[in-house]
Amino acid sequence: MIEVKNITKKYGSFTAVDNISFKIEEGEIIGLLGPNGAGKSTTMNMITGYIEPTEGEIKVEGYDISKKPKKAKAQIGYMPEGVPLYSDLTVKEFVTYMAELKKVDRKTRKEKVEKIIEQTGLKDVEKKLTRNLSRGYKQSMAGALVGEPKILILDEPTVGLDPKQITEIRSLIKELGKTHTIILSSHILSEVSQICNKVIIINKGKIVAIDTPENLEKKVESNNTTYVTVEDTENKIETMKEKIPEIKDIKL
Repeated sequence: MIEVKNITKKYGSFTAVDNISFKIEEGEIIGLLGPNGAGKSTTMNMITGYIEPTEGEIKVEGYDISKKPKKAKAQIGYMPEGVPLYSDLTVKEFVTYMAELKKVDRKTRKEKVEKIIEQTGLKDVEKKLTRNLSRGYKQSMAGALVGEPKILILDEPTVGLDPKQITEIRSLIKELGKTHTIILSSHILSEVSQICNKVIIINKGKIVAIDTPENLEKKVESNNTTYVTVEDTENKIETMKEKIPEIKDIKL
């Protein structure tokens, strides 16, 4: 479905993504997990063909994104971070415009736009301007779904949302995962574990782990260390080792 081989992205002397490789199979929901600046967005932008890698190869449905960009990009629906929208368009006008950009057949365009608006829960607000709606994540998701892409790429889809909206978009992603391959980025493990069946952890441009959320959480639990700083006015702290055998080290 998606094959990333030895991808590197450099900006001058800075390496944003450093020789990473992974495969994503059809029907998987994959979480790209890592702190801000780890290289998640850069990786996603290279998969979508928005930016070119300095080195390496990316294939989407067998199409090389650099050599056959139109065929590769036709497989992808992309929701960038920050959900950029045209504020002077209504919701329906925006989704229709996205359909035009993606060259959805004129004969079926209206019907498909209606279907996506219904699917993303936008029917009640389809005539409202996008700027008058709180946070445009649903409109942007609808724009990503236009053109019936097999793959959805969602960059930090829950950032800036309130708890109700987060619950709604998680449910929507799970539902879409039944019919699409999905890649989403986040910096929160608990969020990824609720949605994804596999996690790719990126830090400083390198992949540090690929596993299921369950296995990753078990590893974190087994290696967990708690650091405690206390005020010891009576100099009794060293006797605590006798009472709590789990203490590994005490430093005064």
